[in-house]
Amino acid sequence: MMNELDKVPLSRREMLRRCGVGIGAIGLAQLLRDDAARAAVPDAVPAPGLMPRSPHFAPKAKRIVHLFANGGPSQIDTFDPKPLLKKLHGKPIPRELIPGASDAQASNSPAFASLWNFRKYGQSGIDVCELLPQMAGVVDDLCVVRSMHADDISHDGGIMFMNTGAARLSRPSLGSWVTYGLGSENRNLPGFVALCPDGYPLNETQNWQSAFLPGVYQGTYVNSKHEDVHKLIENIRNTRVSSKEQSAQMELLGRLNRIHQEPRADESRLESRIQSFEQAFRMQMEATEVFDLTRETQRVRDSYGATPQGRQLLMARRLLERGVRVVQVWAGPGFPWDHHGELDERIPAACAGMDRPVAAFIRDLKQRGMLDDTLVLWGGEFGRTPTSELPHPTTRPGRDHNRHGFTVWLAGGGVKAGHIHGATDEAGFAAVKDKVHVHDLHATLLHLLGLNHEKLTYRYAGRDFRLTDVAGNVVKAILK
Repeated sequence: MMNELDKVPLSRREMLRRCGVGIGAIGLAQLLRDDAARAAVPDAVPAPGLMPRSPHFAPKAKRIVHLFANGGPSQIDTFDPKPLLKKLHGKPIPRELIPGASDAQASNSPAFASLWNFRKYGQSGIDVCELLPQMAGVVDDLCVVRSMHADDISHDGGIMFMNTGAARLSRPSLGSWVTYGLGSENRNLPGFVALCPDGYPLNETQNWQSAFLPGVYQGTYVNSKHEDVHKLIENIRNTRVSSKEQSAQMELLGRLNRIHQEPRADESRLESRIQSFEQAFRMQMEATEVFDLTRETQRVRDSYGATPQGRQLLMARRLLERGVRVVQVWAGPGFPWDHHGELDERIPAACAGMDRPVAAFIRDLKQRGMLDDTLVLWGGEFGRTPTSELPHPTTRPGRDHNRHGFTVWLAGGGVKAGHIHGATDEAGFAAVKDKVHVHDLHATLLHLLGLNHEKLTYRYAGRDFRLTDVAGNVVKAILK
């Protein structure tokens, strides 16, 4: 793809230059136009911006939610049990048992067995740590990939790589590529929303950036710490001006924008700024409703829990219901899963923070008939070592970063349920069976959404870019 966008006979930018109607009036007209009028638009001409577009082939999923466990969850203490570590606990792991480890990793750090027990759950018999009892209850809906590996061992590079397919360079995020390829099914809300409580995560807006893609595909950040919708999205309502007066103001703003834009027709950043005005105007009609969780029954709210993670997952479900294409839900602004020390306290806290709300989210989607066409991904930027990171004198032991082998899981949207894919070595250090690289994961996510990762391209600086760079293979073994 996709430069079908460039084949539109009259581009949106050119239309704004030529027409005498203001931006505000265009936005208002879109709000008032009924479904019959929208249906009259010919399907043969792809609409620019966030209008829905056809995928390359029949999709299994219509939408995606990425539950980002930033910090790097320990696979050994969640979804990838390693009995060998109990035998070797406190001793060096034999070099031949941890392929890919450096000499320092193999010799200087003792084996560190999980402090918690695992049991097999569900009809699938998938092993889950005892710290995740609610997730154990939905394990038959999960596809657990135990053979992930990545390229970068630092938080900033690893998070960037998982979100954009590039560790250092400015590249569009997964959510931006998806909305570029498919558009959105709701014209009054952003196509891509990032929920993170109490501030930005590491790399801030680069995690949901559109980079060289048009600005309309960038994710919209919402601080999900707050419960009041007016704090979630500042200035969502104008309490001093009536709707009629605001419409007139938007008309005037549109005329001024058009005058300013006339000699700057190729300024994409200016175009993005104008689009943000339109989006803000349209969001007033729906954002206050979608983020108002008091509209949910007390039973539903109780099932998710009254925590920031519980609230934002309930928000995510409401956004997905209303046609938002991509929702990213962050575990927190820092590194909630970064456990270099004090593993005995910090892993239980992290697991407790995700166990109930994530399991409730899976159950809720399933009960509403949404799980079949919603693709859910949970995981972090990398995993942790099976060895004890030599602790600071004032801390108890933890685990270091590990890019060689870690776990993610998927649910819904065309993936095999109650399934385990791949494996790490006996100690849990490196992926050794049916390995899945981050580029492979991205290719598979796009495939499930009906997009060919090799054809979803955008020409920039003389070359065709894509999310998977020049790599990536669809992991067919996890598809239904």
